[in-house]
Amino acid sequence: MEHAQPDRPANPPAAPRRPWVVGVSGASGTPYAAAVLRALLDAGESVDLVVSRAARLTLLDETGISFRDAHWREDLGAWLARGADGKPETFPVPPLDDVRHWAAGDLGAGPSSGSYPAQGMLVVPASTASAAGIALGLSKDLLQRTASVTLKERRPLVVALRETPLSRPTLQHLLALDEAGAVVLPASPAFYAGATHLQDAVDFVAGRVLDAVGVEHGLYRRWRGELGEARAVREG
Repeated sequence: MEHAQPDRPANPPAAPRRPWVVGVSGASGTPYAAAVLRALLDAGESVDLVVSRAARLTLLDETGISFRDAHWREDLGAWLARGADGKPETFPVPPLDDVRHWAAGDLGAGPSSGSYPAQGMLVVPASTASAAGIALGLSKDLLQRTASVTLKERRPLVVALRETPLSRPTLQHLLALDEAGAVVLPASPAFYAGATHLQDAVDFVAGRVLDAVGVEHGLYRRWRGELGEARAVREG
């Protein structure tokens, strides 16, 4: 006796989108965020973007770009095209089809829930205020709320702090973040990679952020155990 075969869909369902959430706080260092975003998109990763209110002021001050919710795609393209030295149209704008922007005040946004299928979160640059808010679980805006969700769901969280010197309260907040499972990654450029331009120093920090979550990139030359190699790169 023949058994009827169940109907099967003509095409298998597409894999669910699993973005990296990039949170940009009000700390100085918007070129760090731009370098991370470019590298994620170049690697074929999906990105959800949260730009805090304070970050918009910093972005305006450092680049002259007004980041507007209603025109975020246009403004993001101008931001990603700008080099660390402030020159526009330094980089080609990567495709932004797989970028989703969430307003910082939207506490009902997708990434505010642990059921939202994010891979993890990168806060770059991170201000001391955002680090404190995340460490204390304040969730005063979407950036902090998403970071809290990332921690409770045991997903990767990188906090790229951009501040110096550090006060005792900030050090205590950073220790609390480390104990909660976050990677505390100060925005500290190194020079063994043979940096010759400001962009090289920025790319090194961005590359270390991506190293922390296992995203492949070509942002800097890795140490190979050969003394004098950086000097040879600079001189020749």
